Amino acid sequence: MPRIRYQVAMSLDGYIAGPNGEIDWITADPDIDFGALLAQFDTFLMGRRTFEVVRAMGSPASGEKTFVFSRTLQPQDYPDVTIVGDVSTDTVAPIRTQAAKDIWLFGGGELFRSFVETGLVDTVEVAVMPVLLGGGLPLYSHTTRHVELHLTSHTAYGSGIVMLEYDVRKTGRER
Repeated sequence: MPRIRYQVAMSLDGYIAGPNGEIDWITADPDIDFGALLAQFDTFLMGRRTFEVVRAMGSPASGEKTFVFSRTLQPQDYPDVTIVGDVSTDTVAPIRTQAAKDIWLFGGGELFRSFVETGLVDTVEVAVMPVLLGGGLPLYSHTTRHVELHLTSHTAYGSGIVMLEYDVRKTGRER
């Protein structure tokens, strides 16, 4: 069964975007094969704000299925994606069933938190950037859910980027 993988870039001090949503601090490393990474996925899940940023930069490669979780976007305005109203086992199960490859949970901390609280995230994969932002949008906050992770892989690159991969232990508990 395809895994739902939250894959994100994060500053060393725990932010996934700057105070105004900026991502210009994310650096590239020539040793990271982004094409090979993208080839692992055929389905993308994102929230409205991330969708708006991605749409402005150009959508994911053609052939991929994109699901946008939003209570405000109207499906008829975005025929190239599927708008989903809420995160629940019932709304995500059919998405997981249709995927032939893994599913990339892409973007914001709020959507990530909703998926974690529903028990739908299988892995957390963080590219820690060698930068301190001092503020911004945190990776994970405003929750009562304690989530245990198991480190499965780590890679340090010459640029200072450190890739960390964790399996989510499904025994999370309330704080």
